[in-house]
Formats: sequence, C-alpha cells, structure tokens
Amino acid sequence: WIRSHHGSKSVTIGNITDAYNKAAHGNGFNEEFVYGQTELQLIDKYADLTGDLHTDLHECLGHGSGKLLPGVDPDALKAYGSTIEETRADLFGLYYVADSKLVELGLTPNAEAYKAEYYTYLMNGLMTQLVRIEPGNNVEEAHMRNRQLIARWVYEKGAADKVVEMMKKDGKTYIVVNDYEKLRTLFGQLLAEVQRIKSTGDFVAARNLVETYAVKVDPVLHAEVLERYKKLNLAPYKGFVNPKYEAVTDAKGNITDVTVTYNEGYAEQMLRYSRDYSTLPAINN
Repeated sequence: WIRSHHGSKSVTIGNITDAYNKAAHGNGFNEEFVYGQTELQLIDKYADLTGDLHTDLHECLGHGSGKLLPGVDPDALKAYGSTIEETRADLFGLYYVADSKLVELGLTPNAEAYKAEYYTYLMNGLMTQLVRIEPGNNVEEAHMRNRQLIARWVYEKGAADKVVEMMKKDGKTYIVVNDYEKLRTLFGQLLAEVQRIKSTGDFVAARNLVETYAVKVDPVLHAEVLERYKKLNLAPYKGFVNPKYEAVTDAKGNITDVTVTYNEGYAEQMLRYSRDYSTLPAINN
C-alpha cells in the first residue's frame, strides 16, 4: 500500500556496476562462450549499457507493475512464487529493452543495441550460469531458475522456426540467435502467460512451468561448460573491496583532505564493518 500510494525509490550504485563490467572485459569469458565475431562486437559495444538498462527495467517497472485479481491470495503460488515473480520482472525488462521508445528517449543508442542483452541473456540462461552449480545438482536459486525457465521456454517454442539454436563448433556448444524479432515476440507471449499465472494465482500452471523448464540440468552440457570455464581460471562469483577513507584535519579540527587507501583484504574489511557499524551487540547480556 505504501508503494501504491506514494511510489518507491530504487538506487543503483553506478560506479560499482561500472567497475564490475570493466573488470570482466578481456578476461576471456566472452571469447570462450560467444559464437562469433558479429556477436562479440555487438556485446562489446552495447552489453554493459543494455545489461544495466535491463536491470533497471526489471527492478523499477517489472516488479512495480501488474496486479492480482480481487480475492487472489498473494501467497497462492507458494514455493514457486519467487521464481514466477523474478521471471515476470525479467520478461518485462527483456520485452521493453527492445522497444523503439527507448531509442527515442536516448536510453539506447539505436535499434540494434538490445540484441546484446538478448544474446547474453540466452547464453547465460541456457549455458554459462551453470558454472555456479556443482555437478549433479539441480538449479535451486530463484533468479537462476527464472533465467533458465525463460531461456529454455523460448528455445523450445521457437525451435520450429529456428529462432534460437544450440550449435556445435570445433566440438564446443554455442548459442545462435537467428531471429531477434521473433525472439522478442516469444518473450512477450511468455510474459502474458506468467502475468496470468501471477494475477490469477494459478498454482498448477506455475508448478508445471517451473518444474518443466527451470530446475533440471543437462549433465552433458553442464560438464562441458564447467570444463571450458575451468580453463579460464575465473571465479563464478565476485566481490568488491571498498577504499578506506580517512579525514585529514588541521590544528582547529577542520577537515582539509580525505585520504583514500586500499590496504585491506575482503575478509578484514567485512570484519571491520561488522565491528564498527553493527547495530546489534556482539554479545547479548
């Protein structure tokens, strides 16, 4: 009710996002998993921008849109609710990141930029996010389930028209997108169905969608992805160490400067934050 009456505010710490993107450039990941030069050039030009824009659309408008029909229990989808909601928000972002209005508003530079997000999203959902899963395990986390659900659904539904293909080159599997416009149409069709499931509280349909597309892992493909990723010597998760700021004061106590140092490791910094900024006592009396 607070959101419906007063709105909401989302904050993206842009310098962190930018640092994350820049740290990934040239690490060999795209060169290993992206199909060809056309896709690599598209990603190099636009993926940082369209990735951030998709996140913004997901958080602000995806989660912020849609309503339940009168009388529908907000918890009607039970264990599948989180995955369905993340799927809904991601599909909103995917559908509208390709909208011509975004070019008109200057949010995307041209009508081709969105393709970078479409390609990287499908590559991640169908293949590369598997590097975060141990062999033999299913997909458990809601965001990872939602990405696989979307990618596998559009791959299957577009198979007759070869909208998206998984092709072999030099013994390796790659994602190929043949028709970006049809892919957007498929995203829209799935968004309509997921919104229906959410709005009506259709538990059976939610369960069928998640269990069919979001959970199981192809063990052969998984083994291939892990082997290719291992050779890159990259970590599947990343964290940031923030600089340590210290005020420099004059004889009167006025701040004259601020020094910036990187003299802490990640663990040391987290422990210092816990010690200096915790709102709860370390020991309960």
